[in-house]
Amino acid sequence: MSMPKLGNLAPAFTLKDQNGDDISLKDFRGEKHVVLYFYPKAMTPGCTVQACGLRDSLQSLEQSEAVALGVSPDPVARLKKFEEKEGLNFTLLSDEDHALADKYGVWGLKKFMGREFMGIIRTTFIIDKQGRLVRIMDKVKTKTHHADVAKILAELP
Repeated sequence: MSMPKLGNLAPAFTLKDQNGDDISLKDFRGEKHVVLYFYPKAMTPGCTVQACGLRDSLQSLEQSEAVALGVSPDPVARLKKFEEKEGLNFTLLSDEDHALADKYGVWGLKKFMGREFMGIIRTTFIIDKQGRLVRIMDKVKTKTHHADVAKILAELP
């Protein structure tokens, strides 16, 4: 499956968050920019660095009228543990069947320590207030992700 195209409406979704509540992309239309970021697995080193960077840059997100939504194939209970352990202050979404990752073209073949497997390819989508895809970050560096996102958001109207 290929990624959605820049300028098009971002693919719609409704997923359970870390509290078991339904969250839909349409909930933010007309109100907030959305930083939709896909990460492989909660409570792993790189994913924790990335999430904590966003946690610590909440003020920057709020100034840009944006929300962060982290998506992984983890079950709701694991997301809740991740939120509590790291004091996360944004929404985590459970995509256990990786249907949303498929829709966004970020479920694919990965290689790690000589092993090949299917999983989330770390990618961030910036969606404007009208629900249009304005940026795709496919070369994500976990340590600078939050700063890279802030820079892109600052350039949005």
